[in-house]
Amino acid sequence: MISHSLRQCVFSTPKSLLSISARCFSKEMAQKAPGKLLDVLGYHIHFETVGNGPKVLVLLPGAIGSTRTDFSPQLEKLDRKQFTLVAWDPPGYGFSRPPERTFPVDFYHRDARVVAQLMKQLGHKKYNVLGWSDGANTGMILAAMYPERIEKLVAFGGNSYIEDIDVQLLEATRNVEQWSQRMREPMEALYGPERFQKLWWDYCDFYKRLLHNQGGDVCRAELAKIRCPTLIVHGGKDPLVTPEHPAYLLRHIALSKLCVIPEGKHNLHLKFSGRLQQARD
Repeated sequence: MISHSLRQCVFSTPKSLLSISARCFSKEMAQKAPGKLLDVLGYHIHFETVGNGPKVLVLLPGAIGSTRTDFSPQLEKLDRKQFTLVAWDPPGYGFSRPPERTFPVDFYHRDARVVAQLMKQLGHKKYNVLGWSDGANTGMILAAMYPERIEKLVAFGGNSYIEDIDVQLLEATRNVEQWSQRMREPMEALYGPERFQKLWWDYCDFYKRLLHNQGGDVCRAELAKIRCPTLIVHGGKDPLVTPEHPAYLLRHIALSKLCVIPEGKHNLHLKFSGRLQQARD
């Protein structure tokens, strides 16, 4: 990793890889939790552990995501002799229910505390973090709150603040009936159509509250507290995260490096998982 000079690592991608990839989940998978359940700080947390390698890596999913909707490529393809992967469903998401998900303005900090305690209960004193979208936000807060535990951080599709444009971009996705079938089906399989729509409405409403009640702040103050080497990954065609966000993170996280995948969209880790591994290495 290098310091926060405006150096970028740019990957070109063949045209065959340009189409957006859906989150991965089947109706069969929705019937039974693929992992285990553990009581953590009063929550019933679902998690999966894969591999037995020396590098411990915790995977943090995006909004309303779960272990398998958001990280199937990583859980299935990363070298199990090199990595020990821990993926989780945050409180109220996936199989970490009941209780159902709530969206207080500090829920990223809440999730960071819960996943830190999960890793402690699993016996992992030091580990690496890979977070996507909301998981990137949680990961940055986790690295700031527990700097002695986090060895390296990979954050893609995240943002430390939101502005009017960010709310507008998310609001355009409010009606899930307008989502593509490939994007909608995994969530309907996991939550059921009505619960999925309600959950996404609640998340969109949270974004508005965050902007109006908290000045849009997610974790700006925490960035200066991140001590570990950090890889920021951004998709050049991300429809939800504007380029200003990764640039801001690069300026404010000390040991950071920015990698841009020009043809990547918001869920680029599902389509370009091999290239992300190259960038991380």
